[in-house]
Amino acid sequence: MKNRIISFLLLSLLILLINTVNAQTDNSSNPELDKKVEAFLKDSRGEWRDMNVPASDGQLLYDLIIENKYTQALEIGTSTGHSGIWIAWALSKTGGKLITIDISESRHKEALENFKKAGLSEYIDARLADAHELVLELEGPFDFVFSDADKGWYKNYFIAVYPKLKSGGCFTAHNVSNRMSGIKEFLDYVESLPDMKTTINRSSSSGVSISYKD
Repeated sequence: MKNRIISFLLLSLLILLINTVNAQTDNSSNPELDKKVEAFLKDSRGEWRDMNVPASDGQLLYDLIIENKYTQALEIGTSTGHSGIWIAWALSKTGGKLITIDISESRHKEALENFKKAGLSEYIDARLADAHELVLELEGPFDFVFSDADKGWYKNYFIAVYPKLKSGGCFTAHNVSNRMSGIKEFLDYVESLPDMKTTINRSSSSGVSISYKD
């Protein structure tokens, strides 16, 4: 009798484990969406101008989110949506959502259309606003941030987001290879913080800083 009870409990535990794995797989695997995003990125390759990131940097952002299972993302500087598509695509697999901000109405409208074409609108909260003001107002918390707006304000964006960045979270910034005015102040400040570990990915000429919060 005792052996039967143990066997029953083990079987029940196994079934529960299988169901949990299946549920996780269902949430992270969406072949139809993947196919749609891949097709859109392929068809629009070479058309991303107007301050959009190159595909290699988009892939980097995607990989960071997938590897760390981030779910609460903020993008400062939408442009017409290339980086947002890579970020939201990753978030579709982790169960997250992206808030992205741009001050230009024309870029905002084009980004919305691109998000729709890529099939990712439900994973994106795109806001037409002045990021100087809105970033301060957002409650957070965030576990992933991508800054790609006005370089002279990078340090201010970071200071505004820093208290809302979760432990283990990541703050990334674009176009940091050349430590020009604004970029230098931002990097010097971030690198001075004992609880932030910063490296610079130079896989593209633009450079992306990657800062993890302890």
